[in-house]
Amino acid sequence: MPSLGLLRRAFLLVLVAACGSHGSQQAPLQHPPASNDSSVSVELFVELEELARIVDISYCVGSTGLGIQKPFQCLSRCSEFDNFELVATWNTGPLLADSCGYIALSHPPSPPRIVLAFRGTYSLTNTIVDLSTVPQEYVPYPGDDDDGDDGVPSDFISPHQPSPSFSRGNRIDDDDNDNPPPANPPKCENCTVHMGFYSSWLNTRKVILPDLTQAIYDYPDYQLTLVGHSLGGAVAALAGLDFLARGWDPRVTTFGEPRIGNKELMDYTNTRFNITSPTHKNTNKFHRVTHANDPVPLLPLSEWGYTMHSEEIFISAPSLPPSLADLHHCVGDEDPHCIAGTDSEAPSWGIPTRFKFWELFFAHRDYFWRLGLCVPGGDPKDWYRKYPKPSDGDGEDVEGAQEVTEL
Repeated sequence: MPSLGLLRRAFLLVLVAACGSHGSQQAPLQHPPASNDSSVSVELFVELEELARIVDISYCVGSTGLGIQKPFQCLSRCSEFDNFELVATWNTGPLLADSCGYIALSHPPSPPRIVLAFRGTYSLTNTIVDLSTVPQEYVPYPGDDDDGDDGVPSDFISPHQPSPSFSRGNRIDDDDNDNPPPANPPKCENCTVHMGFYSSWLNTRKVILPDLTQAIYDYPDYQLTLVGHSLGGAVAALAGLDFLARGWDPRVTTFGEPRIGNKELMDYTNTRFNITSPTHKNTNKFHRVTHANDPVPLLPLSEWGYTMHSEEIFISAPSLPPSLADLHHCVGDEDPHCIAGTDSEAPSWGIPTRFKFWELFFAHRDYFWRLGLCVPGGDPKDWYRKYPKPSDGDGEDVEGAQEVTEL
């Protein structure tokens, strides 16, 4: 049961965000909802806003300074999450697709979660190059990279279940048990995946699976929660498919996720996450958040055989901060009322949305907050925001949260 402080903070968050749109220069809704039932629930709005801050912290990994330190400290938003406990960080480096992120535990009274946050790339050059590589065949886990030197699958293909006497703090070893979780995913017929994104995930999972497997055994009742921004969103999506095949139950949210594969892979993703039914839009376990004018969700190009998967949530307001009314559930894989429709509009200055690479510094980072800079309070542009400041746990210091400081 969430604490009174958390509930009050959530209520104020939505109230202030909704009211703030009347006092700021928000552009009118450019893309009318595909139906009268496209609105996002208050609960989902609060969840997405929090996840945007959680993934913003991942930009402290691999940056200058101290990064993220235990128990959960950094130069960015770590102080906003009093109940988080850092498990591990990873940074594969630019030679292994530049994957960075962290694993953390969210303890009660916060929602009990095992959080994996996947960072986007800092490099504009890498972004454009990574979005231009050729597709390769997609083979659902288990994959060849998990085989040992003797050709026998590693423990991470069939991770050992702990014995009844297994207790938190003890490391999993070969003597615990020989009963793996289900690991027999359906075949993905004619599926192709972006080579760079897939390589990034294969390199990442070798690094994170030991700590992640241990955390899942230590906290079996915690929700496995994946969140990624930009290229990290693509890696989070592939990680979610992998974890489903291991018998785990991931909840995935991506911000500015690029297209990761062909239509067959997107259909496979929709089926595996059971996100084809619009009747469960507020309870689906995969949310793909896009933002007006963001070119990355339109890349790689459809002419190269790439497309999107379902459960898109579109932020129609081009500027910060968005209100509850600015978020819309989209219909199908490429709803023309959402991000897919922006590319068919009359291009500004003769340039279609998908080629507006300067928006990598603006619209592509504007997901509830200006993401991507590890400094106190996030990006300095955030300091004038109208969202409530985090409380000390009892909800009593949100007074004055609606004050505006102009820079």
